[in-house]
Amino acid sequence: MDFSFSEEQVLLRDSVARFIRQDYTFELRQKTVTGNEPFNRAHWQQFAELGWLLVPFNEEDGGLGGSAVDLMLVMEEFGKGMVVEPLLASAVLAGGLIAECGSAAQKSDWLLPMMEGHLQLAFAYAESQSRFDPGNIATRAVADGDHYLLSGHKTVVLNGAAADVLVVSANIGQEGEPAVSLLVVDAAAPGIKRNSYKTVDGHNAAEIYFDQVLVPRANLLGKEGEALPAIEKIIDRATLAICAEAVGAMESALEKTLEYTKTRKQFGVSIASFQALQHRMADMFIECQQARSILMMAAMVLDTNGGTAPGAISAAKSRIGKAARHVGQEAVQLHGGIGVTDELDVAHLFKRLTSIQYLFGSTDYHTRRFIDSRINN
Repeated sequence: MDFSFSEEQVLLRDSVARFIRQDYTFELRQKTVTGNEPFNRAHWQQFAELGWLLVPFNEEDGGLGGSAVDLMLVMEEFGKGMVVEPLLASAVLAGGLIAECGSAAQKSDWLLPMMEGHLQLAFAYAESQSRFDPGNIATRAVADGDHYLLSGHKTVVLNGAAADVLVVSANIGQEGEPAVSLLVVDAAAPGIKRNSYKTVDGHNAAEIYFDQVLVPRANLLGKEGEALPAIEKIIDRATLAICAEAVGAMESALEKTLEYTKTRKQFGVSIASFQALQHRMADMFIECQQARSILMMAAMVLDTNGGTAPGAISAAKSRIGKAARHVGQEAVQLHGGIGVTDELDVAHLFKRLTSIQYLFGSTDYHTRRFIDSRINN
């Protein structure tokens, strides 16, 4: 099996790495995270100009090919730079659903402007009672002539603070009869209330309330009651993306820890010379390599199985979640007290790695899901 990257993939990875190294310094990131804007809109427009917003999409939708390996390469570099701009939320999640379920007209209205950097999207699906089950939905949409009346509450909507358009999961039909559907909703429509906030890792999210929001029937993505398979498929793809981001963040944390131990001195020598610390850093290295291997496996399975590979995705999320916990904690501990301060990038890597462990399902959840997939197959 060939594990090498194509020339185009190498160029893509190198272009993102160059941007992170030259234009996305930790100091500039901190200005964005502590500022009033949810992210740096100039950077977002630059992503569009460089073609990175096209990566998750097929050529027939105006994208660059849409392979899982391509997405993995971009997100890994994003992880190294702790990028807070919403490629995951706007392109992979919400954009992915429009590409998966939308008509040609709907893609023209919402997907193309997003890829050009002019429109922000968000996928509102999580609810307080749903845990990690995207089909557990209390939000309802009731048919009313040429419209739906949408009511409900969505929690932790990634990019919800900045979104111009929301892709909302809702049950359409009678009470007690699950019929999971997707509606595209103008975020400024009457009846919508947003409580926006910054998450612990510097990203933006929102609690969004819908009170009898009028949504045109033309804004239904796909068919009524048939959206759940598409939602699960796109969430799996997003899970792969954050696994790749975690691998990049872990490698950055390991590199910075190695550099610090070479310069930090105790008893007149660098602490990198202490055998006990060498063993701990060797364990960190092994965790990073194992995480990278299972990430590559999951990406290749996703590309060869038509975008559906829940067992492989859960295996990667479970293993990478454990590695992220270990590497993040070790990086902080080996830096000592400074490792938890806002002035040090390692502290922010640790926060992002901790958040990723619970995005789209915890480590324990994906371990059980992987076991179930093996039993059922």
